[in-house]
Amino acid sequence: MFGFTADGQDFAKERARMVAEVDAMYAETRSETGFARMSPAVRAAMGKVERHRLVASSEASRAYRNHPLPIGSGQTISQPYIVALSTDLLVPKPTDVVLEVGTGSGYQAAVLAEVVSRVYSIEIIESLGRTAAKRLEALGYGNIEVQIGDGYAGWPEKAPFDGIVVTAAAPRVPQPLVDQLKPGGRMVIPVGGAGDIQYLKLLTKRTDGGVDEKRVLPVRFVPLVPGK
Repeated sequence: MFGFTADGQDFAKERARMVAEVDAMYAETRSETGFARMSPAVRAAMGKVERHRLVASSEASRAYRNHPLPIGSGQTISQPYIVALSTDLLVPKPTDVVLEVGTGSGYQAAVLAEVVSRVYSIEIIESLGRTAAKRLEALGYGNIEVQIGDGYAGWPEKAPFDGIVVTAAAPRVPQPLVDQLKPGGRMVIPVGGAGDIQYLKLLTKRTDGGVDEKRVLPVRFVPLVPGK
């Protein structure tokens, strides 16, 4: 029944088409990302998570198009391709504990929750965070915890993390997030200031506390809002 909206519309075919489009983009960007296709776990997650239930009802008919959607408060839900790629770049394991910075609609958190043990998600805009938490709970995601707070500061009480996904662009990588990543852990983050070219970056933490950094793709994200 979860595949249907209140008016009875079934989005299963649209979701399957979206997954095929995302896979096609993986093939097109293989030389940049290193991924020719989605991993089986991420593909299954993308085929299962009901994006139409994590956006406003007015956007439900567009939920499975492979592009961002507005979610209010000047924010957007990321393109499904970017959600899948960000998840795959973590090389997630079922036992992993992951931090997400920027809950937004809850879609990225839901995809992560399908492939890891636990997701902690931070959202600075209270209305978005509360709405996403309610929707995720209604969808049965008991392994996601949402907190209203400053993503730049991370969630030190729940650290260290096997992986971190940041869903908004920061002018530079916040040091607290690096500090909260386990040795060997991975962080996916869009980096770029206002007016700059943004790049999706993959950071891998070394045992000495430093990080190895790789540019993956040029991207366009809303800015990561700092706390007051």
